This record gives sequence, structure tokens and C-alpha cells, in this order.
Amino acid sequence: MTSPKPLPPIDAESRAYWAACNDNRLVLQVCAGCGHRQHYHRRLCARCGAVDLADLDASGAGTIRSFTIIRRAVSSAFEADVPYVVALVTLAEGPTVMANILDAPLDGLAIGAPVALVFERRSEEINVPQFRWAPER
Repeated sequence: MTSPKPLPPIDAESRAYWAACNDNRLVLQVCAGCGHRQHYHRRLCARCGAVDLADLDASGAGTIRSFTIIRRAVSSAFEADVPYVVALVTLAEGPTVMANILDAPLDGLAIGAPVALVFERRSEEINVPQFRWAPER
């Protein structure tokens, strides 16, 4: 029997982010001072240090910046998923996120391939952002 997949920690700083994910929305932060867009949520802008940050809903469109195919599960929780793809995805809005590419043809993936946002339900409180290969985009 496989163990459940791990859940990310939820704290005061990340609570709104995970609530948005639970509503099937991926939110980024945008700095009012310099316009920088960032993912993951932080107290300060990573570019200018400003504290005036607002949420921005991501479109869900992205491209693969880099990827690897995992052929040996890191724990029993992921045994049923092997082989699976872990990728760096550059979002249309600019930031790069790390996520799985679900149901991807392993021999058809390439750097620059388009992907679309989906969510994996891990618990009643947690939807984890993932992506699917989207060649039709």
C-alpha cells in the first residue's frame, strides 16, 4: 500500500495562496513599486524589496523551461506515478515554477513545449498546481 502524498505546510504567509489553489486559481504576486511578478508568496518584492504586493491570477499558460523524467519513486507515495515528469515551467506572466507535467508523452516532451495549468487534489484543503502537456495551445 502506498502512503499518501505529502502536503505542503500552510502558514500565515501561504494561507491565501493555498486557498486560491483550492479554488483552482494559481496566484502570483505583483509589486506595486516596480511591477515585478513573483511566485511563491513572500513578504517583500524579490527585485526591489518593496512590501506593497498584490495577488495576480495566473492565466495557466506556460512553457517547459527544463524537465527530468523520474523513473524511480522518491518514496512509496509516488510509486504509482512512475515514470513521471518534474519540470520548470515558465508562466506566461513571467515567473518560473516547479511542478509535475501530468499524462505527458515521455518521448514527445521538449524544452519550449506548451503546458496548461491543472490542479491535483491532495486533501480537502490542498489542491496542488500541476501542468498538462498542451500541444494544441
